Amino acid sequence: MAERVPFLLRLDPEVLAALRKWAGDDLRSLNAEIEYLLRSSLQRVGRMPDGRADGRVDEDESRPSASAEGDRG
Repeated sequence: MAERVPFLLRLDPEVLAALRKWAGDDLRSLNAEIEYLLRSSLQRVGRMPDGRADGRVDEDESRPSASAEGDRG
């Protein structure tokens, strides 16, 4: 796994609350959700860094397992 670099991020409290809820809905940590959203956006606009050969977000790392999704209902 690639090295992680700490980074301070200031957010509007409403944006932070929405991100926390979204992360919980997706069974991710807040940090993982923010990174997933950033990677997805970078890929969508064709600006994904070269660190990943195919530019894709790794589904195994970013999404809950199929069994976990079925339990959320």
